[in-house]
Amino acid sequence: MKATAIAPANIAFIKYWGKKDERLRLPANGSISVNLSNLQTITTVDFSADYQEDIVIINHKKDKKEATRVVEHLNRIRHLAGIKNRAMVVSQNNFPTATGLASSASGFAALTVAAASAASLNLSEKELTILARQGSGSACRSIPDGFVEWFEGKNNETSYAHSIFPADYWSIRIITITLAYESKEVGSSLGHKLALANPFFKTRLLRINEKIKRIKRLIKEKNFRQFGEMIEREALELHAIALTSDPPIIYWQPETVKIINLIRLWRKENLSAYFTIDAGPNIFLVCEEKNLNKLIAKLNKIKEIKKIIINSPSRGTRLISKHLF
Repeated sequence: MKATAIAPANIAFIKYWGKKDERLRLPANGSISVNLSNLQTITTVDFSADYQEDIVIINHKKDKKEATRVVEHLNRIRHLAGIKNRAMVVSQNNFPTATGLASSASGFAALTVAAASAASLNLSEKELTILARQGSGSACRSIPDGFVEWFEGKNNETSYAHSIFPADYWSIRIITITLAYESKEVGSSLGHKLALANPFFKTRLLRINEKIKRIKRLIKEKNFRQFGEMIEREALELHAIALTSDPPIIYWQPETVKIINLIRLWRKENLSAYFTIDAGPNIFLVCEEKNLNKLIAKLNKIKEIKKIIINSPSRGTRLISKHLF
């Protein structure tokens, strides 16, 4: 049976960094994110007795490393469904892969929903988030709609994601600024491992639950200034952990710092916008809809920016009828 799903990438306001269970991808802490309307992965999965082996094509290429992770996830789904058929998987992103723009989140969310449907599994949204998390931790956040909370949990069944506010709750805009198309030198997986030994990581975990409560309240109140200040501090904290790991991980490029400094300058000029950054050099800016045009006009003048993508809060992963093959 064949099925196709479309999934959004997401950006975390309170970050996921560090795992307490590598195999199950249980996070060291909970997180809060929003799905992004214009960073998407479309994936078609077909299980059939006609295939002698699993075939995985991502962005028109066969990538052995990525195919291994995909096949591992297909095996989880085959086990749940009680089937043995091999599969054809074709997946396409509309944005750069492995650059800190959450391509694994949208990729494994789309794979999970498409493959579960193709395998005739009738899973709830909660069950789909648990399954997606085992492929890529942050993928669980791309399953539900809008603003999403991922519970840390104590075991496989209690670490899942759910929507805390729908996509249309708050008309903020999230601008993705691509500064580098190259894959980052140090993947997130290594960063998660190194964080656990970082002397500052325990202090971060002591404060994280209170931060989650506060960011949820600020979103509920639509308190943009305090929300923006908080997501910036959280992004800087994540990169402080990366920078002080052993060995240190430096995700930023000079252009990243330039954008950070410009955003801080523009706020002094009464343009209210804030940044957040995941594990990579590229940067996300958040503004209210009323300030979007003014912000984009300024960004268009910066020659180091390779691409600008404007996002609204988005629906989560869903099945579509148009297949890729």
